[in-house]
Amino acid sequence: MEHSELLVDWSRAQFALTALYHWLFVPLTLGLTFIVAIMETIYVKTNDRRWKTITQYWMGLLAINFAIGLATGIIMEFEFGTNWSNYSWIVGDIFGAPLAIEGLMAFFMESTFFAVMFFGWNKVSKKMHLLSTWLVAIGSNLSALWILLANGWMQHPVGMHFNPDSARNEMENFWEVFLNPNGVSKFLHTISSGYVLASIFVIGISSWYLLKRRDTQLAKRSIIVASSFGLLASLYLVSTGDESAHQVALNQPMKLAAMEGLYNGERSAGIVAFGILNPEKKIGDTNEDFLLSFSIPGALSVLGYHDRNSYVAGIEDLVYGNKKYNIPSVESKIKDGKKALEALRTYKEAKKAHDTQTAQEALKTFQKYEHYMGYGYLKDPKDAVPDVALTFYSFHTMVGLGSWFIILFALTLFFALRRIIEEKRWLLYLALWSIPLGYVAQEAGWIVAEVGRQPWAIQDLLPVGMATSNIATNSVMITFWLFTALFTGLLIAEIRIMLKQISIGPKEH
Repeated sequence: MEHSELLVDWSRAQFALTALYHWLFVPLTLGLTFIVAIMETIYVKTNDRRWKTITQYWMGLLAINFAIGLATGIIMEFEFGTNWSNYSWIVGDIFGAPLAIEGLMAFFMESTFFAVMFFGWNKVSKKMHLLSTWLVAIGSNLSALWILLANGWMQHPVGMHFNPDSARNEMENFWEVFLNPNGVSKFLHTISSGYVLASIFVIGISSWYLLKRRDTQLAKRSIIVASSFGLLASLYLVSTGDESAHQVALNQPMKLAAMEGLYNGERSAGIVAFGILNPEKKIGDTNEDFLLSFSIPGALSVLGYHDRNSYVAGIEDLVYGNKKYNIPSVESKIKDGKKALEALRTYKEAKKAHDTQTAQEALKTFQKYEHYMGYGYLKDPKDAVPDVALTFYSFHTMVGLGSWFIILFALTLFFALRRIIEEKRWLLYLALWSIPLGYVAQEAGWIVAEVGRQPWAIQDLLPVGMATSNIATNSVMITFWLFTALFTGLLIAEIRIMLKQISIGPKEH
């Protein structure tokens, strides 16, 4: 069933809106839970009440973020049934499993111990309270695990088969889905980015206190914990990013080409350290790819395939094909995909008519071309190309900011350990203004992940246009603006409450 382009676009816009707002809250929770757990561990070990006050202060900000972040996550899961019912029908057997586990195991564990962590200071023992704090941190990250495994499966579907009788993808091997290298690398990269954001958040607010010359003990101690945690997390983030890029190169070469604005494939391809894309560049023309660029030779081949001499396919190789490197064209995939869809229709009609011989022949044809079934829905080979400019600039924004954060953590840790951090007011201002940059890097990362895989809801199997629910476009438009108002209101509420709590500062309980 084909849907109007307007319905598809509004459905995509609504889900993108929900995801972008949701991701303003989640990474801070992922990282701040561990920072709070580390601080409380120091308190239990030292029995220094100042560490208890510091822990309770950051725990209060965590509670605000946690509570408001729940709303967007719940709405996003409901949208799979309201706006993406075809998607949910076709892959619900696989996609629903990790989401169900997330709800049963991680979410309940996280929520239960969150109550003990926040309200149980004088009701349970120190060790029990500390255990609850660590279980909240583990639970929040387990929630991310199952959600990111589901997303990783969409980017690289494994462990399943397509049932022609039900027209659904069905799980064959749970462990193959669970250990999907794309999902695992995505999980590790995403949670470590959350640790980086939380560290920036703590350092930035602590820097504000030092600039105001108030609550200096809290600020200095918090900076040492957050900068240590953030530096380790950011270095680990680099290694997980390397593995994520390798998985993208193996399973989503079009995304890799878009990330680097690479139109023509190269051996020893370089990474663009800085570049301005040529807005006049179109697929198949002779215009230059960049107006200005500076590349690191061979780095993209190393990043993608761990071999400096490897060939990295460009956008035009992937669209038009490259016989030398055995890269099929999108046009040939579309033809094979249409054969698969026609064979599937013939099979179902023959089964309905009890024509066993025709059904068997059609099934064999379908199985021959099944791998490219998703391409049969595309109308033009160029439809397989994502938004190159948005993907390219988002990727380089993320990488550039990530490099700055490593420098920030190293500098703040160095000066904090030397006990002269309050004298470096220029660094304190940089740390404070790095808080919004942390969120920019987070959103840029998700834009790369999701825009870079377009037009696919499930890579190579189901385009977004076929995943949408058959509902009125006006309904999606109305709910889009309602959600915009709701999420913006929640965001404003969080910021106002956060700012009020920060201005009040820590209190001795």
